[in-house]
Amino acid sequence: MLSELLQGNNTGDFLLLADSCSCSARNLLKSVVVSALNREESVHVLGFETSEEELNQTLNSSLTQRLHFHNAYSDPLGWTDHSAFTVDQFTSEQITHLIKRTVHSKPPLLVIDSLSWILRHASPLAVCRTLQQLKKGGAVRAVVGLLHADMHQRGTVGSVRHLASSVVSISPALKGDEAVAKITKRSKSGKVTQDEVTFSINGDLTLTIHSKQNPPSLKPTEPEEQQTDPTAHLTFNLRLSDAERQAKEKLSLPFVFSKEKKTALLHSTQGSGRILYEPDANDDFDQEDPDDDLDV
Repeated sequence: MLSELLQGNNTGDFLLLADSCSCSARNLLKSVVVSALNREESVHVLGFETSEEELNQTLNSSLTQRLHFHNAYSDPLGWTDHSAFTVDQFTSEQITHLIKRTVHSKPPLLVIDSLSWILRHASPLAVCRTLQQLKKGGAVRAVVGLLHADMHQRGTVGSVRHLASSVVSISPALKGDEAVAKITKRSKSGKVTQDEVTFSINGDLTLTIHSKQNPPSLKPTEPEEQQTDPTAHLTFNLRLSDAERQAKEKLSLPFVFSKEKKTALLHSTQGSGRILYEPDANDDFDQEDPDDDLDV
C-alpha cells in the first residue's frame, strides 16, 4: 500500500507523513517528490525546513526542470522585504495564485515541508481551512504534507489527520537504516484500510519494502461458561417421562371436539330434529313500525 500511495494517482488526495524526533520522514517525503517527477509531473514545494540547494543535491539535474521551489526557508516570517514565501501567505488564494504563475498541462503536486512550521505560527483552524480548500479547489492534483507529530498537541494532530485521505506514521525499526510505516487510508466511500510495512529509502530516493507486518492476531475467545440447570435441585419434577408424555398425548380435552363429533354436528342426517314455527295471528311483521302492536 505504501508504494501505491507514493504513486498518488487519485485527484484531491491529501497524504500526511507524520514523524517524530526518533525517526524522520524527510527522506520519504523526498521519495514522493522524485516519484512524481519521474512520472513527468510538475511539483511545487513550499520549503520551510529545507533549502532549495539541499533538495537539488539529491535530485537528478533532468528532474529539476519540473520542480518549482518556493523559498520559505530563508525568511519564513517576512522580517525582510525579500521573502519569496511566508507563513502569512499560506492561504488557498495565495498558493493558487503562486501556482498559476507557471503554465501546467495538468494540475501539479503540492508538497509542504513542513506543516509543523506553519502550525507554530498560525492557528490550526486557518491551516486546516487552507488544506481543505486546496483539496477541493482543483488548482493542485494532490497535497503532500510533512508533520512532526510530537511537536503539537494531540487535538491539533488529530484535526490534521482527520483531513488527510491517507496517513503514514513513521517509527524506528530494529535496523538503523529501516523504518516502520503504519498506514491508514480512507477511501471516498468511507472505507478505512490499515497496513504496516518495514521499508528503507535508497541513495537514489527510491523505496524498498522489506517486510509486511502480519495483522494482529485475534485473541482466542474464552469458552462459554457451562450453563447451570435451574431445575436440578428442585423437590418436584418439571419434566415428563416418555410414558407420561404418551399418556398426555392420548388424553382428550373436555372442550375439544374430536373429528367424529365435528362430522356429526356439521352434517345432519335424515330424522334429525327440526323446529317448526307457525306464526300467530297477533304477530306483527310490519318492518316499518315494529312497535305498532304496543299500546302507547
